Amino acid sequence: MPIAIINIIEGRSDEKKQALIDSVSRAIAQSLDAPLESVRVLVQEYPDHLWAAGGETIRDRRSKASQ
Repeated sequence: MPIAIINIIEGRSDEKKQALIDSVSRAIAQSLDAPLESVRVLVQEYPDHLWAAGGETIRDRRSKASQ
């Protein structure tokens, strides 16, 4: 049973997350020649103030970009 864990920043629509789940599930099933029903996908969402790169949160980056 393949399991994919995907970490994303909060804010995407349910439709976008469902499209992600569908695409990842199909890609895993195809690449591993596994039944689609055996593929598990977990989407974990994080607020933008808890996700950082280079010591700067995404919230701060977005704030700077909008100024």
